Amino acid sequence: MTLYLWIKVLHVLAIISWMAGLLYLPRLFVYHAGESKGGATSNLFEIMEYRLLRFIMNPAMIVAWASGLWLAYQAGYFLRGWFLVKLGFVVAMTAFHMFLARERRLIADEGLRRNARYYRIVNEIPTLIMIVVVTMVVLKPFH
Repeated sequence: MTLYLWIKVLHVLAIISWMAGLLYLPRLFVYHAGESKGGATSNLFEIMEYRLLRFIMNPAMIVAWASGLWLAYQAGYFLRGWFLVKLGFVVAMTAFHMFLARERRLIADEGLRRNARYYRIVNEIPTLIMIVVVTMVVLKPFH
């Protein structure tokens, strides 16, 4: 096997881990919204949210970016239209990641400021981004 294929494996694994976190963290916020600040369950949610972000999502995002940029450079994708669309949505996914990190920090410091319905709606954002990214990668509609 070539190095390119091993890096691709690493990239796919990182993306799966990152997406799992992007889908799960807002769901934790939904459950957390039903708890009062300072209670045992609320404290447990804060620990779960912190660990998910710190030990799974952040490393997965870094590996996904590093391996993805390396793969794109090796394949010469930087001037392809489909890749630029994909890259734009990956930037949006990264911005969403940062939004979730900020929400987690604010929840830990101040308690929940938003209700469960808000986080249920927010929970759909990574799915929409994922649909566009996967479509670009598989179909490559803009050469």
